[in-house]
Amino acid sequence: MARDTPVQNRTATDATDSTLPNLVTIVGRGVPSNYEIAVDGDLEMLADDPVAEGTVVAGGVAEGAIDVGVQRFRFSGQMANVRLVDWNGNEAPDSASVPTVHVEYGAPDR
Repeated sequence: MARDTPVQNRTATDATDSTLPNLVTIVGRGVPSNYEIAVDGDLEMLADDPVAEGTVVAGGVAEGAIDVGVQRFRFSGQMANVRLVDWNGNEAPDSASVPTVHVEYGAPDR
């Protein structure tokens, strides 16, 4: 009889939690806006089809657009940069219309 080891019993969720333990959430404010986030590790969007969301993820950088709703990304490492621009080209903090960004280190998978 073969014994199960913890590694064999790990789920995909467990693997995501340990390899991409941090979470960044972008919340739209009802105004079309663009964002760019960069981390010094790996980055993955929590969506079935990031392209359909209007988001491009390459390495540790994501660029996208949002007006309403929420977009979430899991990542490893530290947040390196966040750039937010509203539809008029005004950057945060000069625009109250840009999305809000929440970063949670060691976030459980939701």
